[in-house]
Amino acid sequence: MIFGGSPLARGARAALWLLAAACASAAVAAETNDPVTNDPVAWDVQRLMRELGQVKTANARFLERRHLALLTAPLESSGNLVYVAPDRLEKHTLRPRPESLVLVREELTIESKDRNLRRTLVLQDHPVIWAFVESIRSTLAGDLPTLSRFYQVGLDGGERRWRLTLKPNEPRMQDVVSEIRISGDRSWINAIEMIETGGDRSVMTITKDGP
Repeated sequence: MIFGGSPLARGARAALWLLAAACASAAVAAETNDPVTNDPVAWDVQRLMRELGQVKTANARFLERRHLALLTAPLESSGNLVYVAPDRLEKHTLRPRPESLVLVREELTIESKDRNLRRTLVLQDHPVIWAFVESIRSTLAGDLPTLSRFYQVGLDGGERRWRLTLKPNEPRMQDVVSEIRISGDRSWINAIEMIETGGDRSVMTITKDGP
């Protein structure tokens, strides 16, 4: 399995979360009317992608709960997220132990002082992980055609309460993740849930950091 228990594998899984969580911190003011005609703009996946793709920088706090079949209680972690367009993403876990993941262009650096670990993962050397990264990164860019190459994309609900559902198209991705659910209010994403093929799942709750 790609997202196993080794530090490098955990970093690969966290890369997906890092990108998805950066989407969650990417909130902008929603336009309810066309700027030219002043007519109401329909809430659809094109509009959602357009709004998410407008963000240049964002900061947020996260709380992640990972539900494992072998455990009776979820594992919790929390910390801070940073996104700088177009290709810098940071996830700094503060609890239960400090750990940093920094993605710059095509390189993911994993650092954990408690484990005396520092590794750099070059995405091109890991095609499946790269595909995950690019598919989530295309959400940040508002690139629906690219996103649709990797996922079946569905949007339910209305502007004030919606859910984006991503189902992998690539068989190798399907071996790892069955579905990703991103929910929010207008242009603010407040939760991301990843359902793994084996039945485990992770839920990340996002809180805006600052005004």
